[in-house]
Amino acid sequence: MAGERYPHIKLNENFRTPLAYTRRPPNIQTPPQERSVEHGQQIRRKFDEAWTNAGNQTAVGQATRDGVYLEFVSEPAIELMYQSLEDMASKKVRVVNVRKKLDSDNNERTYATIYVSNDKRSLLSNKLEAYLVSDTPGGAPKNGPLVNSIGDIKAALLESFWTDSAPMPDEEPEFVEIWINQDSDEAQESFESSCGEVGIELLQGQVSFPERRVFVGKANSSQLEALYQCSGLIAEFRLAKETAAFWLQLQPAEQAEWAQDLRQRMKIDEDSKVSICILDTGVNKGHPLISPLLSSDDQQAFDSAWGSDDHNGHGTLMAGVAAFGDLKAALESGLEVKISHRLESVKILPPRGSNPKRLYGHVTSQAISLATIQANDRKRIYCLAVTATDDRDRGRPSSWSGFVDQSAFGSDDGVEKLFVISAGNTPLGHSPDNYPNEQVLESIQDPAQAWNALTVGAYTDLVEIRDDDYRDHTPLAPQGGLSPYSSCSTEWEKIWPIKPDVVFEGGNLAVGNGEVVDYCDELCLLSTHHRTTERLFEGFAMTSAACAKAAWFAAQIQSRYPELWPETIRAILVHSAEWTLALKQQFLRDPDNPSKGDIAYLARISGWGVPDLNKALHSTANSLTLISEATLQPYQQGSSGYKTKDWHLYSLPWPKDVLLELPPETEVSMRVTLSYFIEPGPGEVGWKDRYKYPSHGLRFGIKKPGESELNFKRRISEATESDSEIDVDRGGAGDYWTLGSTNRHKGSIHSDIWKGSPQDLANSNILAVYPIKGWWAQRQWLNRGESKCRYSFLVSISTPNEEIDFYIPISTQIGVPTPVEITI
Repeated sequence: MAGERYPHIKLNENFRTPLAYTRRPPNIQTPPQERSVEHGQQIRRKFDEAWTNAGNQTAVGQATRDGVYLEFVSEPAIELMYQSLEDMASKKVRVVNVRKKLDSDNNERTYATIYVSNDKRSLLSNKLEAYLVSDTPGGAPKNGPLVNSIGDIKAALLESFWTDSAPMPDEEPEFVEIWINQDSDEAQESFESSCGEVGIELLQGQVSFPERRVFVGKANSSQLEALYQCSGLIAEFRLAKETAAFWLQLQPAEQAEWAQDLRQRMKIDEDSKVSICILDTGVNKGHPLISPLLSSDDQQAFDSAWGSDDHNGHGTLMAGVAAFGDLKAALESGLEVKISHRLESVKILPPRGSNPKRLYGHVTSQAISLATIQANDRKRIYCLAVTATDDRDRGRPSSWSGFVDQSAFGSDDGVEKLFVISAGNTPLGHSPDNYPNEQVLESIQDPAQAWNALTVGAYTDLVEIRDDDYRDHTPLAPQGGLSPYSSCSTEWEKIWPIKPDVVFEGGNLAVGNGEVVDYCDELCLLSTHHRTTERLFEGFAMTSAACAKAAWFAAQIQSRYPELWPETIRAILVHSAEWTLALKQQFLRDPDNPSKGDIAYLARISGWGVPDLNKALHSTANSLTLISEATLQPYQQGSSGYKTKDWHLYSLPWPKDVLLELPPETEVSMRVTLSYFIEPGPGEVGWKDRYKYPSHGLRFGIKKPGESELNFKRRISEATESDSEIDVDRGGAGDYWTLGSTNRHKGSIHSDIWKGSPQDLANSNILAVYPIKGWWAQRQWLNRGESKCRYSFLVSISTPNEEIDFYIPISTQIGVPTPVEITI
């Protein structure tokens, strides 16, 4: 029994019960708000003054703007009820962006920039007037929540549209992202005309989202000011992105004759439909270890004038790791090396000059189209290790990360996709005393904040230094610790996803004489060099190397289970990951008994840890994984908007007889991972409101020991109907979980570990997957409220005792054929 390996088990529909949601009647009454006549009159007066000032901004002879931009400011520490200002039926009163910042007294205020067409002025003025003279049926002043939340109204200025943390351009033109607040060809034509009038030259390409299109143009502050004064389509401005530089100064560590020996041992599955598409600097197909895996047809470039060869070397380094996983082990083994995937390359960086500040969402979009047109029947894993280094977004969605989310969801072509993206690197410091604090404070880089991507950070096991040149040096990171190159999300607002998702080997640094040595061959991975006439191998490190290794890992899972969805492949990677002892010792105050808060902190440094390939590919008798892939409809049209429709209840086929007979002190655990892709709604309209970016959200809950199924359903129902996130594990249910629902329910992948007695596990056999609100339900005018969504969930039970068999009793209950041990 010990060591036997079996395939994971897919749960069939017999174990899933779709439930129609029924909302309970509300039991809380909103208390009447007192009317302040003085406040109401002041706000009405400010509105009139702001309208006059804003109307004077419109440039003479530029008549495409048929209204004004106003900026509404909240009272200090009061939530601005900006949604009540909109008129989405006509789309003539639109909230174009929402920001939060501190005022001169250090009080947080909300700022909402609103576009109001001239013929809708009365709509807003009547709302303000009604506050003064009319009451609701409950006796409160009409529009009280709106008017009482407003502290000031002003004509919008250029600063009202600048949503970036980077400084605005001055009179020297810079490349700027321009977001417009409508998604139509007619709006784009009008916008492009306005840009021409004010002398802004737009770069080729744009990215579209629901109610948004994003362009890049070169403009100074005067041109941006003139643009919003003549166009009613402007939503926000941001500085355009610059891509990362690459550090490729490693010398060869191996001899060229190894390549020929390995090539003779390579056994390639020529019929494989699994591919890794590397979006980078190109790949040198002439390398003897790459050429069998990369056809000329699969070598492409965003701009054909660039050529598809690797002008830099980084793409070929990515290819070496993506092809072999561990090239050094493959070279040294002397054994047959099976490869069950192929490589593709689309060059997204130009060969000469500095990288232009292109709209990288558009570049990535075109790269994906090229790969898909070339071969549309492949199970493709997109590998992207090109990131922006400006450290501005800090978890906030960007046009680039928004495109990744949109493409992964399949918004344009209906095909879901798996993106594996590097977290980005911590700039190399020279003092070892800054490790690991420097890495913990370094923000993950754009577009790795994408909700639907698998974001990859770096750890390291490379600590052995034998080179005589470094005989007095020591490794900076401990074995199993955080790589000195990695970056984290500890400084992000906690509403954003936990990133990275996982960590892979990213190399180490050597320390000598109190300083950090940039590179040491023995502390890097081995990969392929692009200039084969010079050498065939080169060292490779940083989160790029970790990203390539993660893509290889994903290809192994996809090849083993070719029918699984991209959402499921991502889930398996996370589900199989564990924190190393070194990571726990580095970042947990009490590694033996950590708090949920400390675990959440560790997760924002190293994700869920280091994935284990054996766990990802196989179940064993004492450690079994169940997989479910399903579709549900989160919302349905009600009498007053969209309401929750479906959620799923699973009866887990636990081997109760086996569990109940075990001694109570027997160590058992359960792990649950829920993975789904959201459709993004980028734009600064209410990103502080979690309903605004994700189309929908899904959560999971488990019946706690001693809880009736009816009470469990009530607990889930309350979590589903709440307008704000509540702790589904309250009332003692969270005592069993490592992270807890409050910490795990971030982003679009949620994983947690349950620990308890075998008897408690036997009674924790009902799992719910349920929806929470997103913009599908909130933006009724887009008619997406009855869309369906896919999800994957994995649930495992395990025990260290190899004499205990969970697999056979569970597979018997499900009715799968008698398992046959997998041999490799």
